[in-house]
Amino acid sequence: MTWLVAGLGNPGPAYADTRHNVGWMCADELVRRANATWKKPLLARAQVAEVRLRDFGLTAVGPLTAVSPNEKLIIAKPLTYMNDSGIAVKKLAAFAKIPADHIIVIHDELDIDFGALRLKLGGGDNGHNGLKSIRAHLGTGDYYRVRIGIGRPPGHLDPVDYVLAKFPKKDAVDVSLNIATAADAVLALITTDLATAQNRFNS
Repeated sequence: MTWLVAGLGNPGPAYADTRHNVGWMCADELVRRANATWKKPLLARAQVAEVRLRDFGLTAVGPLTAVSPNEKLIIAKPLTYMNDSGIAVKKLAAFAKIPADHIIVIHDELDIDFGALRLKLGGGDNGHNGLKSIRAHLGTGDYYRVRIGIGRPPGHLDPVDYVLAKFPKKDAVDVSLNIATAADAVLALITTDLATAQNRFNS
């Protein structure tokens, strides 16, 4: 069964390295690890890379013997703005016939402290417009989420301004570590199961 791994963010250099783009950053990290390249399929509304688990150096993966190193992953970065993320996710899922329980969405989360990570299946959208769009287009919220904590804005700073701001330079190392951990969590979800991955990564 093919997996769709969608990292959420906004396209364009103005949004690079912003808090709202941690999903894109994690997708980039997965593609880098697999030594793959991004492509832009016609009508997909996303950058896409197709890889196999073996491309990550995984030859005997996890306790679930049914998981093969040949398991296919479609890694995607929607090129719509965040509010329309569901357009690309639906197009890719429909084209590859991927059900919701084989979709992993990587996104920023205000209600999780910076540096923390949470994995879950389904649940509400918690005000996240990218998740709202995906639910609207898929007709369900029952997909996996890798939630990368960015913390709440300080003082009276507007949450919109906060998520669209770049990370402070002093946090660069921690951001890189968080993205790497999120990439590990994506692979753990695929190669083990939700409970095992949660026990390892939820913080």
